[in-house]
Amino acid sequence: MRFVDEYRDPVRARALADRIAAVLRRPWTLMEVCGGQTHTLVREGIDEVLPAAVELVHGPGCPVCVTPVEVIEAACRIAAEPGVTLCSFGDMLRVPGRDRDLQQVRAAGGDVRVVYSPLDAVGIASAEPSRTVVCFAVGFETTAPATALSLLEARRRGLSNYLVLSAHVRVPPALEVILGAPDNRVQGLLAPGHVCTVQGGAEYAPIVARHRVPIVITGFEPVDLLEGILACVTQLEEGRAELENRYRRSVRPEGNPVARAALAEVFEPVDRRWRGLGTLPLGGLGLRDAWRAYDAEARFGPVPEGTDDGRCRAGLVLAGRLRPDACPEFGTGCRPEHPLGAPMVSTEGACAAYWHAGRPRRPGPGDVAGPVPEAASR
Repeated sequence: MRFVDEYRDPVRARALADRIAAVLRRPWTLMEVCGGQTHTLVREGIDEVLPAAVELVHGPGCPVCVTPVEVIEAACRIAAEPGVTLCSFGDMLRVPGRDRDLQQVRAAGGDVRVVYSPLDAVGIASAEPSRTVVCFAVGFETTAPATALSLLEARRRGLSNYLVLSAHVRVPPALEVILGAPDNRVQGLLAPGHVCTVQGGAEYAPIVARHRVPIVITGFEPVDLLEGILACVTQLEEGRAELENRYRRSVRPEGNPVARAALAEVFEPVDRRWRGLGTLPLGGLGLRDAWRAYDAEARFGPVPEGTDDGRCRAGLVLAGRLRPDACPEFGTGCRPEHPLGAPMVSTEGACAAYWHAGRPRRPGPGDVAGPVPEAASR
């Protein structure tokens, strides 16, 4: 891999912005899927230097953000159980449940520990056999292989006190819902490079064919994103809709075979509710029957159905139908120290990206009010 500075070169970035302007003949609306891409676009001001004819909207690529309230509440309930240690990534601790978060559970005496990998949780289970260790597994296809490997390792060690509460989700079903909505405005997609590094790009080809929307796989640095935008706009101007890989230094057509094999051994696609987007058919990853002994839901009870806080418009933001800085709660009722929802908490949340970049609240045309239709209703 070449030096990352090459992909942050301001001269090269400006040249790409100029090329985008030269290609444009009409307005286009593009969606970047990944929250990491959103943060780069906003932090570096890329959305502000692009021609006004290119509108960027932000997609559902923040796994913390799409984890629904009832799953957070289930994690809080499990963490409060005597004899239980709940292990979680740090950015989950302040995501609001119905009336509490994991940080508040820890303050009240619950054993909630921050880990950097599910394998850390396996180590805790091995070192503390008297405790039940539950890994709160959140993430897209990017992080799910690490959870799968942790279960394979737990089985190898013969651990019976290691469980997983799976909140893993899959990207393609969410894109199907967004592109299939009657009021969809997205005309081109920048696909998430990290997910495609694991899965490859094959899952996106049917989406391109079905919706006639170009999808360009891209990375996370400014030059990566500008190259992806240029490729997407060029396709649109030429009347093409193809799957294109502009992140070849990381993404191979077959993805990562080792990670995919581990994923397939442990998980299977299941229907799953996303915060604000409804229940997505095959939108999640659940443990296969052979791994039920490691399933936290089998031990502590299933996650009940739930509803989201009506004040938080996360669903509209995640569907690209509302800019964070156009939300009436942005910077007033919803701030990092008092978030209404996950997009203001997570390091990948679009609302957090706007806040930390110092963007003021500014309503604009194209903002849509009202609920996002449930996937199951279409």
